Amino acid sequence: MDIKNNILETIGNTPLIRLNKITRDLPCQVLAKVDYFNPGNSIKDRMAVKMIEVAEKEGKLKPGGTIIECTSGNTGMGLALAAIVKGYKCIFTTTDKQSKEKMDILKAVGAEVIVCPTNVEPDDPMSYYSVARRLAKEIPNSFHANQYDNLANRLAHYESTGPELWRQTEGKITHFVCTAGTGGTVTGTAQYLKEMNPNIQVWAIDVYGSLLTKYFRTGEIDMSEVHPYISEGFGEDFVPENYDMSVIDHFEQVTDKDGAIMARRIAKEEGLFCGYSAGSCLQGLMQLKDRLKKDDMVVCVFHDHGSRYVGKIYNDQWMMERGFMEVKTFKDIINGRGPKQKLVSVHKEHTVAQAVELMKKYDIEHIPVMDQQEPIGAISEAGLFQKVFSNPDIRNAKVESVMENAYPMVDFNTPVERLSTMIHKGNGAVLSKDETGNYHIVTKYDIIQALAK
Repeated sequence: MDIKNNILETIGNTPLIRLNKITRDLPCQVLAKVDYFNPGNSIKDRMAVKMIEVAEKEGKLKPGGTIIECTSGNTGMGLALAAIVKGYKCIFTTTDKQSKEKMDILKAVGAEVIVCPTNVEPDDPMSYYSVARRLAKEIPNSFHANQYDNLANRLAHYESTGPELWRQTEGKITHFVCTAGTGGTVTGTAQYLKEMNPNIQVWAIDVYGSLLTKYFRTGEIDMSEVHPYISEGFGEDFVPENYDMSVIDHFEQVTDKDGAIMARRIAKEEGLFCGYSAGSCLQGLMQLKDRLKKDDMVVCVFHDHGSRYVGKIYNDQWMMERGFMEVKTFKDIINGRGPKQKLVSVHKEHTVAQAVELMKKYDIEHIPVMDQQEPIGAISEAGLFQKVFSNPDIRNAKVESVMENAYPMVDFNTPVERLSTMIHKGNGAVLSKDETGNYHIVTKYDIIQALAK
């Protein structure tokens, strides 16, 4: 019988999966180390358990203690799973840029989560680093895991990730590609692989806004390199002690946009529902494709699962608001309907009953109110629904007496992401004029339909 004693025994031995479509134009095979198969759905499970085991052995974590850590979410999940099995409490600090899904998942496994501001210096008292350190001093029988400077982080990957890759590729791996954050995964895995074959190339993928790339190239900590970025789980505004830059051959930076778009491509084209760092990792490799040769065997680390990002990179609205998706305009939506149709409208002297008949006839919810061929107000199904309770005889009233504010007018080439911010509960549509002077209307339903194509 093959029975695990607890969830922690399922960590590691994750699959190596060949990529077939996105990388088809590369001269060599590219393999993904898909670590969302770990029980906590990320590669951080490996180092989380290792940090606890080392802390227990060194007497830093005692029975009934509290584990404290600053985390973007994944390390916290690994620590929480270990805490459940081993009987510890958990308090995690995180930043306000992290996805809500990550925070909710941590709470679901019993952790207390404290959200701190992102855009502060690391040593600011409000930073998630500082808050974690303070709590570790204030709370009795607590252990600050400190994944950034705790060398058990990289030891975990030296002992597990590196040997797994060597075994799974039968020692044929030539390139190891990994996003760079705390430094544990890239350094620990690289240390093992370089011991086995010093010629293996280790490429660390960074994000613009992080200082790690410049530090690698110059040895200089340049805070002018640091600026806010959206990518999650990698990049740093300081250099963690887990780094050993001597085992890394190259640093490559990727934009927030390119990483997000690539993550979505991985899901659609390879069937691997991965997180932000996986997209950035593969994007970084694609930027370096000219360095690859026919007989190379490249391994990219796909760190975590896409379920942590359904409200972000897998949400069309979120992507559009940041300019990460192809921009569509008011004009595109109108043209996508086929032959241009005349705007359905009512005159201010028409009755509510006439407006309702138009809604039924054309199956619409929003009608502009016109006077002398110019919009002066609006009638909506939702607005009429509310008014009918206070005045049952409203059917005979003139539209002018019950109309709502006129829908906003926009340019015919206004991007969809701008339109989406103008349509809300109090305003159900926007209007625009085409080149010939005819009015057109776009509603929330139109935007949803356009994005679904």
